[in-house]
Amino acid sequence: MIRLGRAPTDRKGFTFDPRGGLVAIDSGGGEAWLRFHPASGWAPADGCDPEVRDLLDLYLPLCGCGPSGVQVVGHLGQSLNGCIATQSGDSCWVTGPENIRHLHRMRALSDAVLVGAETVVRDDPRLTTRLVPGGSPTRVVLDPHRRVRAEHNVCRDGEAPTLVIGTRSRVPPGRLGEAEIAGVPERDGRLDLAAVLGVLRERGLDRVFIEGGGVTVSAFLHAGLLDRLQVTVAPLLIGGGRPGVHLPPAATMGECLRPRCRVFRMGGDLLFDCEPRVPADAAEGEGLSRVI
Repeated sequence: MIRLGRAPTDRKGFTFDPRGGLVAIDSGGGEAWLRFHPASGWAPADGCDPEVRDLLDLYLPLCGCGPSGVQVVGHLGQSLNGCIATQSGDSCWVTGPENIRHLHRMRALSDAVLVGAETVVRDDPRLTTRLVPGGSPTRVVLDPHRRVRAEHNVCRDGEAPTLVIGTRSRVPPGRLGEAEIAGVPERDGRLDLAAVLGVLRERGLDRVFIEGGGVTVSAFLHAGLLDRLQVTVAPLLIGGGRPGVHLPPAATMGECLRPRCRVFRMGGDLLFDCEPRVPADAAEGEGLSRVI
Protein backbone atom coordinates (compact mmCIF):
# COMPACT_ATOMS: atom_id res chain seq x y z
CA MET A 1 0.00 0.00 0.00
CA ILE A 2 1.18 3.54 -0.73
CA ARG A 3 0.44 6.94 0.78
CA LEU A 4 -0.37 9.25 -2.11
CA GLY A 5 0.42 12.93 -2.27
CA ARG A 6 0.60 15.04 -5.38
CA ALA A 7 1.74 13.44 -8.63
CA PRO A 8 5.53 12.84 -8.53
CA THR A 9 5.84 13.70 -12.24
CA ASP A 10 3.83 15.49 -14.91
CA ARG A 11 2.77 12.16 -16.45
CA LYS A 12 -0.94 11.45 -16.18
CA GLY A 13 -0.97 7.62 -16.12
CA PHE A 14 0.19 5.36 -13.29
CA THR A 15 0.16 1.72 -12.30
CA PHE A 16 1.61 -0.22 -9.36
CA ASP A 17 4.52 -2.57 -8.93
CA PRO A 18 4.11 -5.91 -7.06
CA ARG A 19 4.93 -4.25 -3.74
CA GLY A 20 2.35 -1.49 -4.18
CA GLY A 21 4.77 1.18 -5.38
CA LEU A 22 3.63 3.84 -7.86
CA VAL A 23 4.95 3.47 -11.43
CA ALA A 24 4.48 6.30 -13.96
CA ILE A 25 3.46 5.43 -17.52
CA ASP A 26 4.62 7.90 -20.16
CA SER A 27 1.68 7.47 -22.47
CA GLY A 28 -1.06 7.31 -19.84
CA GLY A 29 -2.47 4.52 -21.99
CA GLY A 30 -5.15 1.91 -21.41
CA GLU A 31 -2.93 -0.14 -19.08
CA ALA A 32 -2.96 2.66 -16.48
CA TRP A 33 -4.81 1.99 -13.23
CA LEU A 34 -4.61 5.48 -11.77
CA ARG A 35 -4.47 9.02 -13.08
CA PHE A 36 -3.66 12.35 -11.50
CA HIS A 37 -5.79 15.34 -12.47
CA PRO A 38 -4.35 18.70 -11.35
CA ALA A 39 -7.82 20.08 -10.60
CA SER A 40 -9.33 17.10 -8.76
CA GLY A 41 -6.40 14.89 -7.71
CA TRP A 42 -6.16 11.10 -7.98
CA ALA A 43 -8.85 9.00 -9.69
CA PRO A 44 -9.15 5.52 -11.26
CA ALA A 45 -8.13 5.53 -14.92
CA ASP A 46 -10.68 4.88 -17.66
CA GLY A 47 -10.77 1.18 -18.49
CA CYS A 48 -9.23 0.21 -15.16
CA ASP A 49 -9.69 -3.46 -14.19
CA PRO A 50 -12.99 -3.74 -12.24
CA GLU A 51 -11.45 -5.40 -9.18
CA VAL A 52 -8.71 -2.76 -9.07
CA ARG A 53 -11.36 -0.04 -9.45
CA ASP A 54 -13.24 -1.43 -6.44
CA LEU A 55 -10.10 -1.10 -4.33
CA LEU A 56 -9.37 2.40 -5.61
CA ASP A 57 -12.97 3.50 -5.06
CA LEU A 58 -12.62 2.61 -1.38
CA TYR A 59 -9.07 3.72 -0.64
CA LEU A 60 -8.44 6.79 -2.83
CA PRO A 61 -10.70 9.07 -0.73
CA LEU A 62 -8.66 8.04 2.30
CA CYS A 63 -5.38 9.22 0.80
CA GLY A 64 -6.05 12.94 1.23
CA CYS A 65 -6.30 15.17 4.28
CA GLY A 66 -9.27 16.81 5.94
CA PRO A 67 -10.07 20.53 6.30
CA SER A 68 -7.65 20.87 9.21
CA GLY A 69 -4.81 19.30 7.23
CA VAL A 70 -5.37 16.06 9.15
CA GLN A 71 -7.36 13.04 7.94
CA VAL A 72 -8.95 11.13 10.83
CA VAL A 73 -10.68 7.82 10.13
CA GLY A 74 -12.34 5.64 12.76
CA HIS A 75 -13.21 1.96 12.32
CA LEU A 76 -15.39 -0.49 14.23
CA GLY A 77 -16.23 -4.12 13.44
CA GLN A 78 -19.57 -5.19 14.87
CA SER A 79 -22.30 -7.82 14.81
CA LEU A 80 -25.74 -7.46 13.25
CA ASN A 81 -27.06 -6.33 16.63
CA GLY A 82 -24.39 -3.65 17.05
CA CYS A 83 -21.94 -5.40 19.40
CA ILE A 84 -18.16 -5.26 19.03
CA ALA A 85 -17.39 -7.96 21.62
CA THR A 86 -19.00 -10.40 24.02
CA GLN A 87 -19.84 -9.26 27.54
CA SER A 88 -16.50 -10.69 28.72
CA GLY A 89 -14.66 -8.60 26.10
CA ASP A 90 -13.79 -11.34 23.59
CA SER A 91 -13.65 -9.76 20.10
CA CYS A 92 -11.43 -12.20 18.20
CA TRP A 93 -12.78 -12.15 15.59
CA VAL A 94 -16.09 -10.35 15.01
CA THR A 95 -15.41 -9.68 11.33
CA GLY A 96 -13.91 -12.00 8.72
CA PRO A 97 -10.42 -12.22 7.18
CA GLU A 98 -11.20 -9.76 4.37
CA ASN A 99 -11.93 -7.02 6.88
CA ILE A 100 -8.84 -7.91 8.94
CA ARG A 101 -6.80 -7.44 5.77
CA HIS A 102 -8.58 -4.11 5.30
CA LEU A 103 -7.38 -3.01 8.75
CA HIS A 104 -3.81 -3.73 7.73
CA ARG A 105 -4.31 -1.77 4.50
CA MET A 106 -5.63 1.16 6.51
CA ARG A 107 -2.57 1.01 8.75
CA ALA A 108 -0.31 1.04 5.70
CA LEU A 109 -2.11 4.12 4.33
CA SER A 110 -1.89 5.99 7.64
CA ASP A 111 0.83 7.90 9.45
CA ALA A 112 -0.53 6.80 12.83
CA VAL A 113 -2.81 4.03 14.12
CA LEU A 114 -4.52 4.99 17.37
CA VAL A 115 -6.22 2.85 20.02
CA GLY A 116 -7.35 3.27 23.60
CA ALA A 117 -5.59 1.72 26.58
CA GLU A 118 -8.42 -0.80 27.04
CA THR A 119 -7.61 -2.31 23.62
CA VAL A 120 -3.94 -2.68 24.53
CA VAL A 121 -4.60 -4.11 27.99
CA ARG A 122 -7.21 -6.61 26.79
CA ASP A 123 -5.88 -7.65 23.35
CA ASP A 124 -2.16 -6.71 23.44
CA PRO A 125 -2.16 -5.96 19.67
CA ARG A 126 0.91 -5.31 17.53
CA LEU A 127 -0.78 -2.81 15.15
CA THR A 128 1.62 -3.48 12.29
CA THR A 129 1.17 -4.15 8.55
CA ARG A 130 1.95 -7.86 8.61
CA LEU A 131 -0.66 -8.88 6.03
CA VAL A 132 -0.01 -6.28 3.30
CA PRO A 133 2.91 -4.45 1.69
CA GLY A 134 3.75 -1.08 3.19
CA GLY A 135 5.42 0.30 6.27
CA SER A 136 3.85 0.18 9.70
CA PRO A 137 2.57 3.51 11.07
CA THR A 138 3.41 5.10 14.39
CA ARG A 139 1.34 3.40 17.10
CA VAL A 140 -0.52 5.78 19.41
CA VAL A 141 -2.18 4.70 22.66
CA LEU A 142 -4.50 6.97 24.66
CA ASP A 143 -3.80 6.10 28.30
CA PRO A 144 -5.20 8.72 30.71
CA HIS A 145 -5.09 6.35 33.71
CA ARG A 146 -1.62 4.83 33.15
CA ARG A 147 -2.86 1.31 32.45
CA VAL A 148 -0.35 0.41 29.71
CA ARG A 149 2.84 -1.35 30.83
CA ALA A 150 6.28 -1.74 29.32
CA GLU A 151 5.58 -5.44 28.79
CA HIS A 152 2.84 -4.81 26.20
CA ASN A 153 3.79 -5.50 22.59
CA VAL A 154 3.56 -1.90 21.40
CA CYS A 155 6.02 -0.83 24.12
CA ARG A 156 8.61 -3.57 23.69
CA ASP A 157 8.68 -5.16 20.22
CA GLY A 158 10.36 -2.25 18.37
CA GLU A 159 8.42 -3.06 15.19
CA ALA A 160 7.20 0.55 14.85
CA PRO A 161 7.49 3.79 16.83
CA THR A 162 4.99 4.03 19.70
CA LEU A 163 3.60 7.11 21.45
CA VAL A 164 1.62 6.77 24.69
CA ILE A 165 -0.50 9.85 25.44
CA GLY A 166 -1.90 10.62 28.86
CA THR A 167 -3.08 13.64 30.81
CA ARG A 168 -0.38 16.23 31.37
CA SER A 169 -1.06 16.31 35.13
CA ARG A 170 -0.58 12.55 35.59
CA VAL A 171 1.92 11.47 32.96
CA PRO A 172 5.37 13.09 32.94
CA PRO A 173 7.23 12.98 29.62
CA GLY A 174 9.68 10.12 29.28
CA ARG A 175 9.77 6.52 28.13
CA LEU A 176 7.69 3.42 28.76
CA GLY A 177 9.85 0.59 27.51
CA GLU A 178 10.59 1.60 23.92
CA ALA A 179 7.55 3.90 23.74
CA GLU A 180 7.62 7.68 24.08
CA ILE A 181 5.26 9.27 26.62
CA ALA A 182 3.50 12.58 25.98
CA GLY A 183 0.90 14.54 27.93
CA VAL A 184 -2.03 16.69 26.81
CA PRO A 185 -4.50 18.86 28.76
CA GLU A 186 -7.83 17.59 30.06
CA ARG A 187 -11.25 18.78 28.89
CA ASP A 188 -14.26 17.96 31.06
CA GLY A 189 -12.19 15.42 32.96
CA ARG A 190 -11.03 13.58 29.83
CA LEU A 191 -8.17 13.82 27.38
CA ASP A 192 -8.50 16.83 25.09
CA LEU A 193 -8.81 14.96 21.79
CA ALA A 194 -8.15 18.04 19.67
CA ALA A 195 -4.91 18.46 21.60
CA VAL A 196 -4.10 14.80 20.90
CA LEU A 197 -4.41 15.44 17.16
CA GLY A 198 -2.29 18.56 17.62
CA VAL A 199 0.50 16.49 19.21
CA LEU A 200 0.36 14.07 16.29
CA ARG A 201 0.41 16.84 13.71
CA GLU A 202 3.47 18.38 15.38
CA ARG A 203 5.19 15.06 14.65
CA GLY A 204 4.07 15.06 11.00
CA LEU A 205 1.40 12.40 11.61
CA ASP A 206 -1.43 13.82 9.49
CA ARG A 207 -3.29 10.64 8.52
CA VAL A 208 -4.69 9.06 11.66
CA PHE A 209 -6.50 5.71 11.76
CA ILE A 210 -8.47 5.11 14.98
CA GLU A 211 -8.81 1.34 15.17
CA GLY A 212 -10.55 0.97 18.51
CA GLY A 213 -12.11 0.42 20.75
CA GLY A 214 -15.69 1.54 20.76
CA VAL A 215 -15.27 4.15 23.51
CA THR A 216 -12.30 5.76 21.75
CA VAL A 217 -13.91 5.86 18.29
CA SER A 218 -17.15 7.16 19.80
CA ALA A 219 -15.32 9.93 21.68
CA PHE A 220 -13.74 11.25 18.48
CA LEU A 221 -17.10 10.98 16.69
CA HIS A 222 -18.94 12.86 19.44
CA ALA A 223 -16.23 15.56 19.44
CA GLY A 224 -16.75 16.11 15.70
CA LEU A 225 -13.17 15.10 14.91
CA LEU A 226 -13.78 12.20 12.49
CA ASP A 227 -13.51 12.83 8.77
CA ARG A 228 -14.71 9.29 8.08
CA LEU A 229 -16.28 6.53 10.14
CA GLN A 230 -16.06 2.96 8.90
CA VAL A 231 -18.38 0.38 10.44
CA THR A 232 -18.01 -3.21 9.24
CA VAL A 233 -21.06 -5.35 9.99
CA ALA A 234 -20.61 -9.13 10.21
CA PRO A 235 -23.43 -11.71 9.86
CA LEU A 236 -23.23 -12.50 13.56
CA LEU A 237 -25.48 -12.06 16.60
CA ILE A 238 -23.82 -11.51 19.99
CA GLY A 239 -26.04 -11.98 23.02
CA GLY A 240 -25.50 -9.46 25.79
CA GLY A 241 -22.43 -8.07 24.04
CA ARG A 242 -20.62 -4.75 24.30
CA PRO A 243 -22.09 -2.01 22.07
CA GLY A 244 -19.99 -0.29 19.42
CA VAL A 245 -20.88 3.37 18.96
CA HIS A 246 -21.74 5.32 22.13
CA LEU A 247 -23.49 8.68 21.57
CA PRO A 248 -25.73 10.85 23.75
CA PRO A 249 -29.41 9.91 23.39
CA ALA A 250 -31.49 11.70 20.77
CA ALA A 251 -35.13 12.68 21.39
CA THR A 252 -36.24 12.36 17.76
CA MET A 253 -35.04 10.63 14.60
CA GLY A 254 -34.47 14.06 13.09
CA GLU A 255 -31.74 14.69 15.68
CA CYS A 256 -29.90 11.49 14.78
CA LEU A 257 -26.74 11.49 12.70
CA ARG A 258 -27.46 10.20 9.18
CA PRO A 259 -24.21 10.70 7.25
CA ARG A 260 -23.41 10.27 3.60
CA CYS A 261 -22.33 6.66 3.22
CA ARG A 262 -20.87 4.20 0.72
CA VAL A 263 -21.17 0.44 1.11
CA PHE A 264 -18.53 -2.16 0.22
CA ARG A 265 -18.74 -5.93 0.46
CA MET A 266 -15.84 -7.69 2.20
CA GLY A 267 -16.40 -11.41 1.97
CA GLY A 268 -19.47 -12.05 4.11
CA ASP A 269 -19.23 -8.62 5.81
CA LEU A 270 -20.46 -5.19 4.73
CA LEU A 271 -18.33 -2.09 5.30
CA PHE A 272 -20.15 1.24 5.64
CA ASP A 273 -17.76 4.09 4.82
CA CYS A 274 -19.41 7.21 6.24
CA GLU A 275 -18.67 10.94 6.26
CA PRO A 276 -20.06 12.18 9.59
CA ARG A 277 -19.88 15.86 8.59
CA VAL A 278 -21.88 15.36 5.38
CA PRO A 279 -25.63 14.58 5.61
CA ALA A 280 -27.06 11.73 3.56
CA ASP A 281 -29.26 14.03 1.45
CA ALA A 282 -26.09 15.51 -0.04
CA ALA A 283 -25.07 12.11 -1.44
CA GLU A 284 -24.66 11.78 -5.16
CA GLY A 285 -25.39 8.07 -5.01
CA GLU A 286 -24.59 4.90 -3.13
CA GLY A 287 -23.00 1.76 -4.48
CA LEU A 288 -22.05 -1.74 -3.42
CA SER A 289 -18.55 -2.82 -4.42
CA ARG A 290 -16.59 -6.01 -3.89
CA VAL A 291 -13.30 -5.78 -2.05
CA ILE A 292 -11.09 -8.84 -1.66
